[in-house]
Amino acid sequence: MAIEPYRRVLALPGVRALLLVGLVARIPLTGTGITLTLHVVNSLGLGFLQAGLVGAASMAGAAVGSPLAGRFLDRRGLRPVLAVTTLVQLAFWCCAPALPYQALVAGAVIAGLFSQPVFGAIRQCLAAMVPAESHQTGFALDSMAVELSFMVGPALAVASVTAFSSTVTMYAVGVGLVGSGAALFALNPPTRSAEEAAQEDSQEKVPRRRWLGPGLLTLLGVASALTFVLTATELSLVATLKAAGATGWTGLVIAMWCAYSVIGGFVYGGLPRGFSPLLLIGALSALTAPLGFVGGGWWWLCLALVPAGVLCAPSLSATVDAVNRRVPAAVRGEAMGLHGMALTIGVASAGPIAGGIVDSYGPSWAFAASGAVGVLFVLAAVPFWRDVRRPAADPVTA
Repeated sequence: MAIEPYRRVLALPGVRALLLVGLVARIPLTGTGITLTLHVVNSLGLGFLQAGLVGAASMAGAAVGSPLAGRFLDRRGLRPVLAVTTLVQLAFWCCAPALPYQALVAGAVIAGLFSQPVFGAIRQCLAAMVPAESHQTGFALDSMAVELSFMVGPALAVASVTAFSSTVTMYAVGVGLVGSGAALFALNPPTRSAEEAAQEDSQEKVPRRRWLGPGLLTLLGVASALTFVLTATELSLVATLKAAGATGWTGLVIAMWCAYSVIGGFVYGGLPRGFSPLLLIGALSALTAPLGFVGGGWWWLCLALVPAGVLCAPSLSATVDAVNRRVPAAVRGEAMGLHGMALTIGVASAGPIAGGIVDSYGPSWAFAASGAVGVLFVLAAVPFWRDVRRPAADPVTA
């Protein structure tokens, strides 16, 4: 591994500002879920089932809205999409503290549908601003920023609810989302390089059937399996430590797991050549399956997380790179939106499935089942991998 690839990427005009704004902009987004959960439980006095339904409603809206936002971004540019989605977030988070439960669920669907496309937009802009030979390093930096956001956002939300109230925290999340949208609106990074824009002007519209084939769909399925495994792992970690009477160490173990991912992403971004996302996700899943059978205390579990943990950020960046290389620049926003939808589906489905396994059979089997699911998805994608590796055909010149 070398530092030079990172120096080259960070020296490119606008890349440092984009990564910094992207890191800060994702923090309020990563805190929305836990904020809504604590509001339903603490302020509305309802159970975790009702809180989970609000989170599921928000995720369902986000899963539908992500590719739609990406498609509008391809057609209209970044600023119009940011303007509309930021205004919707402002309206929801200003009204949400006063909404009754049923209205809060409906509002969560709408807010999810009009989620700010920060994750996909940052990746799309990175693909445009960074040369193709440095995409691996650029997407690795992005994946590390995602990990840092998830380490900070939920923790800040919990601390704010504890110190103040869920109402104050909801207003703070709204201010953060508006600030994020305003910062990206002001920065206005390019969504296509100059060469891609010039080439697009001389070409016809790209038919969806030309780039959205079985290979790309299976790649999106594998990306969904990745977040399924990661979300199930987090839930299983909490359950394992609770069963062992070590709940107080949960924050440290999860923080170490995230740190392993950041280290793995840093190493991966400096490598001269990347790996197949199927290989990375398959290895991560296989290494996750036996975690529940590690004995000896929380410190052994913390050490056992190292092999799978260092593959988290590389696996995510590899899926982003693979999707980016398989679609034309003219539809990159929609493709990144579909990628975001796949990640959201994995997160949303992991909670009830892994939770049911934990309740019925224990956390050890939840680890094993989630790892098996990841391996099965990877094996199912192997026959289509040749199709995924084939670049999308160039549209017919006008």
